[in-house]
Amino acid sequence: MAEPVDRFVAPLLAWFDRHGRHDLPWQHPRTPYRVWLSEIMLQQTQVATVVPYFLRFVASFPTLPDLAAASTDEVMAHWAGLGYYARARNLHAAARLCVERHGGDLPRDFEALLALPGIGRSTAGAILSQAWGDPFPILDGNVKRVFARWHGIHGWPGTPAVEKQMWALAGDHVRHVPPGRMADYTQAQMDFGATQCTRAAPACLTCPLADGCVALREGVVDALPAPRPGKTLPEREAIALLLEDGEGRLLLQRRPPTGIWASLWTLPQAETESELRAWFEREVDGDFDAADALPTIVHTFSHYRLHLQPLRLRKVAPLARVGDNDAQRWVARAELAGFGLPAPIRKLLDSL
Repeated sequence: MAEPVDRFVAPLLAWFDRHGRHDLPWQHPRTPYRVWLSEIMLQQTQVATVVPYFLRFVASFPTLPDLAAASTDEVMAHWAGLGYYARARNLHAAARLCVERHGGDLPRDFEALLALPGIGRSTAGAILSQAWGDPFPILDGNVKRVFARWHGIHGWPGTPAVEKQMWALAGDHVRHVPPGRMADYTQAQMDFGATQCTRAAPACLTCPLADGCVALREGVVDALPAPRPGKTLPEREAIALLLEDGEGRLLLQRRPPTGIWASLWTLPQAETESELRAWFEREVDGDFDAADALPTIVHTFSHYRLHLQPLRLRKVAPLARVGDNDAQRWVARAELAGFGLPAPIRKLLDSL
């Protein structure tokens, strides 16, 4: 007995042929390295934001071995402003592991990809399906939203039970993808969720999948997918020093390799004025109390909101025993482009 025709895959591919995104830079050429890089950049980030970062990245690191050979500062400087900086650190570490273990190429193997830093089940599937056309499902945020509506799945997709159900459905649909169209099908799912079945204003009247959509039939499109259980972000405060020496150079410090803004360069910072004053007296020749307060920076991370109060102090100098090192250095403004700076810090410096 023949299998029933999948009512999801065929109309989605037909929609993609007419309305999908066919000219993204990582599609031409569509190499494993370029696909992988784009998938990491697109995590939690929209296509329009990623494109210029991707182009600059591949211009400087055109191959995986080039990325592996780059320094941490070079990689972070190219990533700065894209956010979620653990992605860049994992990307760099994975590139070096590929050189060490896989001859400088990404492995065409699901388990081997999963073993690399920063690659989860959906990203591994996206790489295999787009780079090699292998039949692997994906389940990113766009796909979860489409599945929740089309299949009528209630419950927040981040729960293990709901996610397990969605993975099973994703695998079932993949079996119906025609030969040679896995890369298109994977891209189609992401494009459809990003442009047609959107979070706030899905275009249900023109949807090619409307006939089979449970949420549309039951009138619950706006209720699916179920939102993450709400929680209030905690508020934190900190103080930063924008220090300039007599030549107009700025003092930057490298953040630790883990935690917020890990491995990026930023301003000297502490949670309290007394901590920052104590550091200043150990390191800098100047008058802390002469600093001018700049407008507070409010920056939201995934798990808290930071209120950062910058203080500006000019014509100071490091104490004689304190010189440039791997964790701290004086940087001319013309050199700032070569340093990976958090987006709010770079915006502050560009405004002065």
